[in-house]
Amino acid sequence: MGLINFYHLTQSAPEQVLSNLASRALEQGWKIELRGRDLARLEQLDLALWSLGETSFLPHGMAGGPHDVLQPILLTMAPSGDGRQAVMAVDGAEVAASEADTHERVWILFDGHDPEALQKARAQWKALTSEGAKAAYWSEESGRWQKKAES
Repeated sequence: MGLINFYHLTQSAPEQVLSNLASRALEQGWKIELRGRDLARLEQLDLALWSLGETSFLPHGMAGGPHDVLQPILLTMAPSGDGRQAVMAVDGAEVAASEADTHERVWILFDGHDPEALQKARAQWKALTSEGAKAAYWSEESGRWQKKAES
């Protein structure tokens, strides 16, 4: 079984971490599913991905369009099932343990300043690892990303 990476955000904005991870994944030639739980939040991320800088953006689209399968990054509220190499879950979006086997990378990003997000991430860790998924916990509390735990 593959590895599910939990990213505990305490210093960086979710959009910044998402941008860094997605940029590296796209450089590998991977297609990414950016999974959220709220359409309004996905629309905010949609805008952020278009305006990362004056001369750069991350190519993407919202799910439900005629060319979903072609989108390098697909913003969605449900698993796409179209063979993407990476899943990035934000805002407590669900991830199945089996997705670690069907994707090159799985990331769960959560806001360390939000008690509800912390509780959700802890519940996800417990559920996923109890189903046999291997997981790694990354924290940026020191100012740099460090692996703090692995199941």
